[in-house]
Amino acid sequence: MKDKIKVIITDEQAKVKIPTGLRLLIRRSCTAVLVSEGFEGSAEISVTFVDDERIHQLNKEFRNVDSSTDVLSFPLGENGVYDVNPETGAKLLGDIVISMEHAVAQAQLYEHSLQREVAFLTVHSMLHLLGYDHVNGGLERVRMREKEEEVLIKLGLHRTSSYYLGDGDEA
Repeated sequence: MKDKIKVIITDEQAKVKIPTGLRLLIRRSCTAVLVSEGFEGSAEISVTFVDDERIHQLNKEFRNVDSSTDVLSFPLGENGVYDVNPETGAKLLGDIVISMEHAVAQAQLYEHSLQREVAFLTVHSMLHLLGYDHVNGGLERVRMREKEEEVLIKLGLHRTSSYYLGDGDEA
């Protein structure tokens, strides 16, 4: 891909030390999704690390859900149409907000590394920024999960245990 992918990563939490290499893994994850999806053109994505308290606030404010969650996606485009950064010409895909506290807990729960968990959350959220959804369950949910695993395998992050998404779990 000759187009430029800019991933702006901000750490707004102090509860979890960000491991060396995690920022690079997030950039690789974003790029892998765009390549896998045949995305054309330059793109900008914002990724922010927060704590459970902050993601709880955001979840309540933007989704009217009064609880914390693992990741939130704020797409800036709709139906493949995105705002464009006038300085760079890059399509502004949106914002990804990851609760690092949730990521640590889920990595322990699923018995895999924090790196794999954050990569999964990034890939999952990137698919949301590109218009995928799983809220209605069924085939949409299965298709999204297949795409997530396909990208993670390409990144060398094979599944080590199964994921269970309960009825209340969504990103």
